[in-house]
Amino acid sequence: MKNAIIVHGTTSRRDYYSTDSPSPSNSNWYQWLQRQLIVHGIQADTPEMPLAFKPGYELWQREVQRYEIGPETMLVGHSTGAALWLRYLSEHPQLRVDKLVLVAPWLDPNNIKHTTFFDFAFDPSLASRTNGLTIFNSTNDHEGVQWSTQIICQVLAGWKFKSFDNYGHFLSKDMGTEVFPELLAELL
Repeated sequence: MKNAIIVHGTTSRRDYYSTDSPSPSNSNWYQWLQRQLIVHGIQADTPEMPLAFKPGYELWQREVQRYEIGPETMLVGHSTGAALWLRYLSEHPQLRVDKLVLVAPWLDPNNIKHTTFFDFAFDPSLASRTNGLTIFNSTNDHEGVQWSTQIICQVLAGWKFKSFDNYGHFLSKDMGTEVFPELLAELL
């Protein structure tokens, strides 16, 4: 059965514990994308990553392992969620997935999160275990994402690059909307 797993990025500690902010998995375009995929007959999940203000790889890995991941699975990662999928697939070389889409991938180049989450070696042939690896980048995203994207493009082979102007970090406040038709089109 075709399925998708959409993983959000990090948030601030204040927003994570705020009763006035949506949970990370319910913010931005994640719920809209999940609903669109379900309407198209694709089981889609947006797991809530534990302690999203200070990501721990073991905790996040345990969370995504609750879902079926196989040849018909589409993986979407935004920011730190993209790093999760890169590490997960690099550490599980037997896994083959349908599509992998990295939206504003972030590898924490200055270690501002003070975590070992990003300490891993890429599997350079990772894209060969997918039916397509696509990287979404905005020209006005912050320097850390631009650096992360360059590293990913240098190390991995077989990717497709989609560049956008003025989408910022692909947050609703940057895009001015919670719909993301370009991402939906890439998955369908």
